[in-house]
Amino acid sequence: MDLEGNHAFLSPSKYHWINYDSDKLSESYKKWKAAQKGTELHAFACDCIRLGMTLPRTKKTINMYVNDAIGYRMTPEQPLYYSENCFGTADAISFRKNLLRIHDYKSGETKASMSQLEVYHALFCLEYDINPNDIDNELRIYQFDDCIKYKANPEDILFIMDKIILFDKQITELKAGEL
Repeated sequence: MDLEGNHAFLSPSKYHWINYDSDKLSESYKKWKAAQKGTELHAFACDCIRLGMTLPRTKKTINMYVNDAIGYRMTPEQPLYYSENCFGTADAISFRKNLLRIHDYKSGETKASMSQLEVYHALFCLEYDINPNDIDNELRIYQFDDCIKYKANPEDILFIMDKIILFDKQITELKAGEL
């Protein structure tokens, strides 16, 4: 059996399970499996979008997410980079006719927050040197067989951008002091 690169659920590096009872073990294992499924669903959605393969038009979360991303000609799994201290990957993004669209697919049970999409928005503006006051935006979260649409306030995005710049500088200085 090839174990290289794989991690066991009862891994020595994630040793906290030694303190679990049966109920906690079951709960933890179910969350672990759900996270794995979420990773696989994201990869599936990315492949569908990249290949332009629409899914049946239903109210299923993944179907709505994939079909909308294809319809808006979005790029799936797009890295956004400010520095080695601050970067991320947007599930789906496009910037056309001065409109920034960012869509996020959530397969988990925890209610998502628009804050994550606002950070992607800020990263996009920093990476491409765009003032958020000069563009329009639409952010969407696909979760629980629903699509939540949100228009970010440019002042909120500028605040996040300033915080990224400030904290990036602070982390860089902290790293320099480690030498």
